Amino acid sequence: MAGMKTSRKSAGYGVFVLVLAALFLTAAAAGIGTRARDILLYQEEEVIPIIAGSELDNIPALMRGNMPVHTTSLIRGETPRSKPPRMCEMDPDYFERLDLDVPLKPGYTRHNEYIRPYKARRGFLSEREMRAARVAWHYFEKYTQESTGLANSVGNFPSTTLWDTASYISGLVAAYELCLIEKPEFDVRILRLLTTVKDLKLFRGELPNKVYHTKTGEQVDYTNKPGEVGFSALDIGRFLVWMRILKNRYPYLGNSVDSILLKWDFRNVIDDEGLLHGAYVDKETGETVYAQEGRLGYEEYAAKGFALWGFRPLLAHRAEPFLTASIYGVAVPYDGRDPRIFHSQNYVVTESYLQDGLELGFDLPHDDSSHERVHSDGWRAEFADRIYQVQENRWRQTGFMTARSEHNVKGPPYFTYDTIFSDGYPWNTVTPRGDFSPDHAAIASKAAMGLWALWDTPYTDELFNAVIELYDPENGMYEGLYERGQGKIEIFTANNNGIILAALLHKVQGPILTPYRGETEVWYTAYRDQDIRERRHYPDPPREEDWLPALRHSVQSKEDF
Repeated sequence: MAGMKTSRKSAGYGVFVLVLAALFLTAAAAGIGTRARDILLYQEEEVIPIIAGSELDNIPALMRGNMPVHTTSLIRGETPRSKPPRMCEMDPDYFERLDLDVPLKPGYTRHNEYIRPYKARRGFLSEREMRAARVAWHYFEKYTQESTGLANSVGNFPSTTLWDTASYISGLVAAYELCLIEKPEFDVRILRLLTTVKDLKLFRGELPNKVYHTKTGEQVDYTNKPGEVGFSALDIGRFLVWMRILKNRYPYLGNSVDSILLKWDFRNVIDDEGLLHGAYVDKETGETVYAQEGRLGYEEYAAKGFALWGFRPLLAHRAEPFLTASIYGVAVPYDGRDPRIFHSQNYVVTESYLQDGLELGFDLPHDDSSHERVHSDGWRAEFADRIYQVQENRWRQTGFMTARSEHNVKGPPYFTYDTIFSDGYPWNTVTPRGDFSPDHAAIASKAAMGLWALWDTPYTDELFNAVIELYDPENGMYEGLYERGQGKIEIFTANNNGIILAALLHKVQGPILTPYRGETEVWYTAYRDQDIRERRHYPDPPREEDWLPALRHSVQSKEDF
């Protein structure tokens, strides 16, 4: 059969497959499959040893798709985390019964996990917090297009990206889990959206275009005119995170989710070394150009989105190459690749670390069983603490309340990178063209609320009070509050409101990604009798040796325990 990687073929191949299937099901029922146990397969009185994992290629392609995905609960025999109940279904003493403490001191473990010295906020939402959730959800009620189910990225402008579509899904999941909407509305919205995304025309037949018109679902350029502009590996990575969240939380959506991704061609977005590549159109030749995409912060977050679906983005997930800048006593990490050579800026902002914490719990994609306060992607959690601490230190030493992230602004330049560090300077606010724009420095509402959710401190109490009243009851939460006294940023976006809803959901339920409880997935079994899987670079179910490693970064403290 085309596309199969088999160690042998013979006239008795059909019998061999049937015997293999029977033995595999028997082994699965007996709990076999953890840690590379031998399965003995008989074919014409010959014993063929096949090792689950390291010899996966010896198993016919038709059968590899049914192998269980290796997770920490499966391999180590640990109890997987469970999906929390919706807030309105929680018992009054729900949080009193949660075990949120660990008998470990803060710092790295010998396995490169990290115990943060800070706790996240957990508990039922207060009246003010519920009002913020309702207001943030109003954005999506007002700016979602009935014709497609897509939500506008910015207010009335009918355009969106895959990143902002993920932010809408974030808001939709939070609205349901916080009991702002009920299942009939959730189902209508999510199924309409998934149907539209499945039917989107792909950039040159590969992956979703960077921008789409929300009323028509057509490919557009950045001015919302018809045209292709390329695809973004970072946007795709974020979307993959939320596709996995949907599939794990709501198994009945699994086939709808799989059907979307099984139309995509991943051959050019991730290379054999595990680097992520975006695509753009050369203005002179009209040819497609593929270029490495992502810098410290967003690159690793997007890499975990790919890894959640079985890809192995090893180099994209590494902290290196990075440098540090000493700012208010904190060694702030930033990407070490020179923008003059690599033609991509190394903006240090809050958002990518918040998304990792809120959605993934600063954990590795295969980790479905560690304690909520034991972060298996240790360096990510530690770097996030630095990003938090430098902003608190700035406030304490200068009086400037600080929660920095990229954000939209009303009028030119329409968007700014409001950074902790970039281009060699701390607290640098720049336009996408690189122009210095200090008047657009602001407390970003999404950053303030995300910091408040993940760091339960007096400082984040101050941030919460600074932004919680920045809302319009019909349009959502405002983008933020200008640092230099010009008032609020009078604009509403999907990303801001989606992240605020995720932050509020995290307070109630903890990390938003929950374990997958199914036994097999169409994603891993589809097209096994064709060569489509190989041509589009679809992965096999990951084995333990495919896991992203819990890396030690180059300046990590040696005071492990």
